[in-house]
Amino acid sequence: MNRSDLERVAAAMVAKDKGLLAADESTGTIKKRFDKIGIESTEEHRRAYRELLFTTPEIAQWISGVILYDETVRQKTREGVPFPEYLSKLGIIPGIKVDTGAKPLAGFALETITEGLDGLRERLVEYYQRGARFAKWRAVIDIGQGIPTRFAIAANAHALARYAALCQEQNIVPIVEPEVLMDGAHMLERCEEVTGEVLAEVFSQLERHRIHLEGMILKPNMVISGKKCPTQATPEQVAAATMRCLARHVPAAVPGIMFLSGGQSPAQATLHLSLMNRRPALPWQLSFSYGRALQDAALSAWGGKAGTFAAGQREFHKWARLNGLARSGAFQAGMEQQAA
Repeated sequence: MNRSDLERVAAAMVAKDKGLLAADESTGTIKKRFDKIGIESTEEHRRAYRELLFTTPEIAQWISGVILYDETVRQKTREGVPFPEYLSKLGIIPGIKVDTGAKPLAGFALETITEGLDGLRERLVEYYQRGARFAKWRAVIDIGQGIPTRFAIAANAHALARYAALCQEQNIVPIVEPEVLMDGAHMLERCEEVTGEVLAEVFSQLERHRIHLEGMILKPNMVISGKKCPTQATPEQVAAATMRCLARHVPAAVPGIMFLSGGQSPAQATLHLSLMNRRPALPWQLSFSYGRALQDAALSAWGGKAGTFAAGQREFHKWARLNGLARSGAFQAGMEQQAA
């Protein structure tokens, strides 16, 4: 482990006005998104779509890094330049998703455990050689009747910490992503309670695994009402509850918190981030690591057609810029309607 290298990369990931593009959708996930716009999920279509995003003009002004998928890290631009090399030349840090997905947790109905630790050390060596300087591992915690259990929280936190230790051993910055899902009918208060329990266990495990906190990034959910909850919290309530929860459980040594959008609309995710960044004297950088919230409009505008390539890039540029504004609290509700 080279602590100074880890700290340098982590600081660059949360540089002023910048955040991450999560372009690490699995083949199955991106097929679902392509199905919605009526195009076949072929290897070439997936490559072309990622190239649309990565070659968007001036995108390095707002994007500090890109999370890639195993297929994507091996792909190239039309000119034959490997994607990691192309991004690095723009000053954008390549990263890689290394977990193999959430699977049923044996003995615990409705709960999952994220897999992918087997062979991870060797895969990290290869990914580093391909240019990846950070990685991502997502744990999934659902809220429902009788769940999450303490065991499921502990099991996922332990796996996150083992992953993070292997990353830092290979001089790769780990993004630690414990996601409490917003799919249920729970109220804001229940989400805050569970998110707090999860973060407490995650940082307990990170300490036991001797993780260098200054060389990692946290990617949590925002504290938000479940989608099915009849009482939806206001943006101001979401921002206040999220900040309260983070202040209680996230050490100041962590350089940055890069939120996932978690099913929020692009406008919601951007506004919530902006409201949180208006608070003074934050101990960490608050940024974004968004997938759908950055990509949905671009994907729809592109639609898989060569003649709409530029239209897709304009939409991606628009949402990257708006989230760049949210990094300093400058985004306000309705801005997306005026933005070009």
